[in-house]
Amino acid sequence: MKAVAYYRVSTAAQGRSGLGLEAQREAVESLCQSRGWELTAPPFTEVESGKRADRPELLKALHRAKVTGATLVVAKLDRLSRNVAFLAALQDSGVKFIAADMPEANELTVHIMAAVAQAERKAISKRTQEALQAAKARGQRLGNPNGAAALRRAAKGNVASVDAIKSGAVSRADQMRPVIEDMQGRGIMSLGALAKALNDGGFVTARGGQWHASSVRNLLARF
Repeated sequence: MKAVAYYRVSTAAQGRSGLGLEAQREAVESLCQSRGWELTAPPFTEVESGKRADRPELLKALHRAKVTGATLVVAKLDRLSRNVAFLAALQDSGVKFIAADMPEANELTVHIMAAVAQAERKAISKRTQEALQAAKARGQRLGNPNGAAALRRAAKGNVASVDAIKSGAVSRADQMRPVIEDMQGRGIMSLGALAKALNDGGFVTARGGQWHASSVRNLLARF
């Protein structure tokens, strides 16, 4: 049996550092070795969000699997997509695929799990919007009231720039406070769990990156 490996990371930094890729590679290789499958080389690696379906490396991997009769192997289901419509189209393509974290799952199981994951992502987004609206209704000011003007003024000197960065961090914390409070109200308490929930919900840090326990700790310190 032949297998085609597909790996995906969400950020360019993860791709350059190998963060996440090594664990995916070990999971895929371990599964193939246990089943006596031959991994075709090279593997296909993508740096792209799981929310997007236009992924050229995945299309190449699917084409390779289809023309060679191989099985597409990923480390986890979410390396393919959290979008149920995309997974349904993948199933309709006729390409066999398997996730190392649940190798015994059938197509129905995969479809249900993908639907649940997508529903949870939508629910997080809806709860976040409701939390922001509730905060606004309480009179809580969200965002930087001075907008870009404050940043332009800050550019006049290094001290002012540092102050502006600090002010922006506090403003960002004000925006994120109702989001974090909503998550904590649902029992998501640890730094790691909060970071995962923020990433799953599509939230980014002030610099547009992914959340980690350390960045959540810094955020909470500004509340």
